[in-house]
Amino acid sequence: MFQTQIDIKKSIFLSFLCPFKDFKFLIETLKKEHPKAVHFVYAYRVLNDFNQIVEDKSDDGEPKGTSGMPTLNVLRGYDLINAALITVRYFGGIKLGTGGLVRAYSDAANAVINNSSLL
Repeated sequence: MFQTQIDIKKSIFLSFLCPFKDFKFLIETLKKEHPKAVHFVYAYRVLNDFNQIVEDKSDDGEPKGTSGMPTLNVLRGYDLINAALITVRYFGGIKLGTGGLVRAYSDAANAVINNSSLL
């Protein structure tokens, strides 16, 4: 598992990259470890038994399309498969707007991937 933190306008974005097999355990653990966080956004890509790529994402209460999809697009951009990326957000009191959220979640996803040993 790899992790990184970025701060944007007082909001804290903690991103975690893990193998898909660890996804459910990790998200449950993060929810227990970060009870004051307001959003647990995720995306994953996994190869199924039929050699098809299965993808899923969640905005977890953020405006539709502003967090889960940008995270998934970053995974696609790096062609990561059998990987999950979770971003935990602590709201800092300043609204980022839809464009700001897309950039923030994209930046958080890129940061954890770039800080991993996968590249």
